[in-house]
Amino acid sequence: MKWTYKEIGMYQESKEYVDSLIIPMNPISFGAQMKQFSSMHEFMGILMMEVEKQLKGRLLLMPGLTYWSEGQERADLIEIWKLKLLEADFKHVFWITSDSEWKKYEEQLPGSLLWIPSIPLEHLEEGQARQMMNDQVRQMLDMLTQSWNK
Repeated sequence: MKWTYKEIGMYQESKEYVDSLIIPMNPISFGAQMKQFSSMHEFMGILMMEVEKQLKGRLLLMPGLTYWSEGQERADLIEIWKLKLLEADFKHVFWITSDSEWKKYEEQLPGSLLWIPSIPLEHLEEGQARQMMNDQVRQMLDMLTQSWNK
């Protein structure tokens, strides 16, 4: 379920069946990596919408967690989220990112970090981009299924 008024209403009515929370994480910067990060954000948005479509009713897709790539302390973000996630009752929490820097914090994150490399869709023809995204969605679904089966 997406973070929209209508779907949050559905979530609240059936939250006992929704055992997974997905938190996409997207870096931002006004520096040299600005274009790269905007491409990562676009890729992550498409990927998450497709995964949510496939698994509607099983998971809640949070709005993307946007953070400054430089200067913002990731450990502080983690602590804030840990406290808030204690209030929620999700059996599975998935942090999904294309930012490899998060691998350094994997042990501190409550839940599972799923790192997936970003594909620069802007350099592909439409058919190629669609096929690549379908492959990435399948890979993400496999990763989620494996985590659920642990």
